[in-house]
Amino acid sequence: CRGLVGTGDDVLIGGFILVGQSESRVLVRSLGPSLTSQGLSSMLQDPTLELNDANGVVLANDNWKDTQQADIEATGLAPSNDLESAVVASLPPGSYTAVVRGTNNTTGTALMEIYLLP
Repeated sequence: CRGLVGTGDDVLIGGFILVGQSESRVLVRSLGPSLTSQGLSSMLQDPTLELNDANGVVLANDNWKDTQQADIEATGLAPSNDLESAVVASLPPGSYTAVVRGTNNTTGTALMEIYLLP
């Protein structure tokens, strides 16, 4: 989903539900600066990402190479800009939300993507 990221509670939130009997592996990423090369303007220049379950934050990331770099690269879906965010997780069935904010309360448009991995 693509949307405007503001400050405070005015953030980009995407939800998903995993079903089945076993864990599912997912990649969640938040893009902003790399999309300006595709002619989009007012993009969020430094997105942060939180992956939450019913109990709170499962994983968080600011710049995707800071944590899980090898795992993210192995998916073939690594962001093209170092300031973008991504997390890889093996999650049990349940409901999840991903939250995108701007670093230091910056604002702009961001794209959040959620991938079910093999």
